[in-house]
Amino acid sequence: MKTFIINAHPDFTHQESYSNKLQTLFLKQFKERFPYEEPTILHLYGTEIPRIEKDQLLRIWDKQTAEQTLTAAEEKIAASSSALLAQFKAHHRIVIVSPVHNFNVTSRMKDYIDNIFIARETFKYTENGSIGLMTDDYRVLLLQASGSIFTNNDRYTPLEFSHHYLKEIFQNLMGFHQFHIVRAQGTAILDQRTILQSASDDMTKTLDAFYAPR
Repeated sequence: MKTFIINAHPDFTHQESYSNKLQTLFLKQFKERFPYEEPTILHLYGTEIPRIEKDQLLRIWDKQTAEQTLTAAEEKIAASSSALLAQFKAHHRIVIVSPVHNFNVTSRMKDYIDNIFIARETFKYTENGSIGLMTDDYRVLLLQASGSIFTNNDRYTPLEFSHHYLKEIFQNLMGFHQFHIVRAQGTAILDQRTILQSASDDMTKTLDAFYAPR
């Protein structure tokens, strides 16, 4: 199963960020498991991601529905969006690398989802509600870094919307078979070695399930 890493950190070149440290941990264990394979990596903040704006996807979708001819600039944006969708669907193991921004996903991650959560491509509408179309053993792993701790069942736990949002989009709405999360949390208050050791241990157990045969 081909692996696709979606790095949603705004500064993906900053190797000292905990998000990128999680990606490094993942890649280390990935190479130990699959020494002859290479994952595909997409840096969202190093890529032009079409957005739902009146001069971008909104206008293009309206013109496509009305069977109107797109301008050259619109054709380029539409092609970029289609390429993102095709790349996404070609990989059965999706790894999202992301910090928590104000209790949610990064803005570019939301823009990316707007290009892959497409009716008749990754889900479809029915009279009884939408049905996911990504049901051929697709799995997603979220590698999430946060300054706070969100697993103490305190007032912050229900406020961390990012992993709830991603789980519902991928598993409930698109039909992914599994959703996993490995956290590096408490980065603003805990010792780095403690955080990364815990994440590494969790990563090992999680990858057993993430790459296990169906």
